[in-house]
Amino acid sequence: MYDKIRKNAFPLLAAAIWGLAFVAQKNNTTGAFTFNMSRSAVAFVFLLIIVPVFTKGDFKHILSEKTSKETGSLWFGGILCGIALSAATFLQQLGLDSGTEAGKASFLTAMYIVIVPVFGIFLKKRVSLTVWAGIALAVVGLYLLCVREDFTISPSDLLIVACSIIFAAHIMLIDHFSTRCDGMKMSCIQFLTSAVVSGVFAFIFENPSWSVISENALAVLYLGVFSSGIAYTLQILAQKNANPALVTLLLSMESVFGVLFGALFLGESLTAREYLGCVIMLAAVVLAQIPVGEMIKKRKRRKADEPR
Repeated sequence: MYDKIRKNAFPLLAAAIWGLAFVAQKNNTTGAFTFNMSRSAVAFVFLLIIVPVFTKGDFKHILSEKTSKETGSLWFGGILCGIALSAATFLQQLGLDSGTEAGKASFLTAMYIVIVPVFGIFLKKRVSLTVWAGIALAVVGLYLLCVREDFTISPSDLLIVACSIIFAAHIMLIDHFSTRCDGMKMSCIQFLTSAVVSGVFAFIFENPSWSVISENALAVLYLGVFSSGIAYTLQILAQKNANPALVTLLLSMESVFGVLFGALFLGESLTAREYLGCVIMLAAVVLAQIPVGEMIKKRKRRKADEPR
């Protein structure tokens, strides 16, 4: 039962937290690198505090494992995930700053739901027909939900596509390392890495200051504690021994939650097209959960057990 909750409820909860993050970011006035540095630093400190709770007070191994080999895998995975996360968020912000509309950016970013199972083919990870059907349906739903203008590809859009590819790589890295080390510790190291990488670029390209960060304290705290510290950790825990394509489809519900929370808290109105997109996205998630393969196997076993 816990595995079912972990693999299904955790990514949906993460998607809801990320959806609400759009509301928190709406009036952010810091630079992109400064904001990512701040939220990642908050996430690192938050996770550093709660890791001992889940390791039963083992302060000696807060950011390490019991063997040097396991510790090496923990840090290697955390650093790679942190670099990938920093690169993806940077490309996404650069694409938005270069002219890509927010709706189109949401759609193109969410295309990791297609890229992840394609990556999985090369890594010999099987994806059922129902999951593929759910992914195809989700693409249609995301298009209706996110893209309001005529769909054309511009140079800035290619940056968002690159961001989507790196987010897919980030998901596959989590899939690889989450079975080899503690997910919460790896998430902690991931945000330490992201804070350092974003901080370097912030001091090169921006002018970070405590006054600017404090003006956006609520957004930084929400995204640091919930969107980063909790949601990304939920993603890592959900992906352990799970089908990454299915978890990715559940995570893509972020777009639906983003639209719904925007309407609820910011007074943004939804069009009939967007409502239809939400319904199709929900249908895609339900479709992908149907265990057709298991149902066929059970039916074959019942027929084989029937007296001739």
